[in-house]
Amino acid sequence: QVQLTESGGGLVRPGGSLRLSCEASSSVFSIHTMAWYRQAPGKQRELVANIPSDGSGGSANYADSVKGRFTISKDNVKNTVYLQMSNLKPEDTAVYYCNVVWGWAPRKNSWGQGTQVTVSS
Repeated sequence: QVQLTESGGGLVRPGGSLRLSCEASSSVFSIHTMAWYRQAPGKQRELVANIPSDGSGGSANYADSVKGRFTISKDNVKNTVYLQMSNLKPEDTAVYYCNVVWGWAPRKNSWGQGTQVTVSS
């Protein structure tokens, strides 16, 4: 059974930092991309950042709203993707979801359960 286990959300003051983690279960193989999305109340889910597999020739991508503040990274051995968030703003408040595209014929798309990030004074 495929599982994506997220952790690291919470309440933080504006200007603060948080690091989100998402570990994919061992049943996930041949990962193509790992990504973080977020969904604020009353809004559509949006891509925050994604990172392609090594050797793909691609590089990490970020939403304009988080460029320079968030950094996505991954640990291939641990099948884990991270999102380091700095200089957090109230508008970053949302449920953050991990996403992994993996496997072959067809590719599979798996989601984490979501972790709440609240930025408030």
